[in-house]
Amino acid sequence: MFLYSPRHAATRFRPTTIALATAAAVLLLLIVGAVSASASTATPSTPKPTIVLVHGAFADSSGWNADIAALQRLGYPVVAAPNPLRGLTSDADYVRSILLTINGPIVLVGHSYGGAVITNAARGISTVGALVYLGAFVPDQGESIATVPDPTTYPGSLLGPDTVTARPFPNPAAPGGVDYDLTIKPADFRTVFAGDVPARTAALMAVTQRPLSLTANTEPSGQPAWKSIPSWDLITLDDHAIAPAGQWFMAERAHAHIRTVHSSHAVMISHPDAVVRIIVEAANQHS
Repeated sequence: MFLYSPRHAATRFRPTTIALATAAAVLLLLIVGAVSASASTATPSTPKPTIVLVHGAFADSSGWNADIAALQRLGYPVVAAPNPLRGLTSDADYVRSILLTINGPIVLVGHSYGGAVITNAARGISTVGALVYLGAFVPDQGESIATVPDPTTYPGSLLGPDTVTARPFPNPAAPGGVDYDLTIKPADFRTVFAGDVPARTAALMAVTQRPLSLTANTEPSGQPAWKSIPSWDLITLDDHAIAPAGQWFMAERAHAHIRTVHSSHAVMISHPDAVVRIIVEAANQHS
């Protein structure tokens, strides 16, 4: 058994041992100090931008489900804005009100008519660093989605009186107090909107589609945000709702970073991988 005594203490704590212990303590303090200094001067990681998704006509936010899941797995905060589809100005104002509640950088994404909405909603919002158009309308000032792209110059859209139903509803803001809800006829929905979506899914989408008002279809766009905010455009090459050649025209006019995919108009459902890819590209370059 070890018994403590002054002699033992002298043996255990001789000057060499004390010096080594002191040196070790000083070294430890230096290491801790260096780590602390490094931590205090390190640049904090840049937060990922919030991805705001704006659906278009004949759809709702559930169409983004696969895209949302993929973006969230990559660490992006996501907001799926419920587009009212009542009028271009009022729809843009509504989306703008959502943008103003978001802290930090934003990538604003619009599909179809949603492209016209983000073109107006992002105007003057400094936190929006990029616009992403997906099979979308990209109007200039004074244009409506009914007039651009010009169907005579860029044929190929199957949207029209033969495939669309118009139902009247009261709207004090419309001429004569009557507006019209536009929907794609269920029998034509898959051909026009969702040609590469499984037939059963397309049939459900046809029944649950949300109508676009005639006012929203014909209301002219304001000063476009794409003139001051960098844009990306995913052109849907097998689209029968917005002619691909017309999409090219609008994208090139906006000086967008253009990407393509062989997809129907319902690209966010049939090709979420392509959608997420272009969104991440825009986020990485302008976050």
